[in-house]
Amino acid sequence: MSTKANKASALIAAGALAAVSMATVSSVTAAEGEMSGEMKMEMEKCYGVVKAGANDCAGAGHSCAGQASADASSAEFIMLPSGTCDKLAGGSTTSS
Repeated sequence: MSTKANKASALIAAGALAAVSMATVSSVTAAEGEMSGEMKMEMEKCYGVVKAGANDCAGAGHSCAGQASADASSAEFIMLPSGTCDKLAGGSTTSS
């Protein structure tokens, strides 16, 4: 085979591989989209269980996530699946 033929074959193979890869990604993305709709769960704020620097949103004295200055502050929260907070020691769904 000539060099031109080898290059053409390589380009065709690469194109076919790209097409198969894109089709696979599209089907996986569609399947994930369907699953996420089925697996959506209700979330709730859980106060009093967050580690310093691991809060999910604004809290006492700051306006950003990740700025909690103390562990287990009753003014800081993380988002958890509904019903989980009540199972945690020190967890509360209301701020104090």
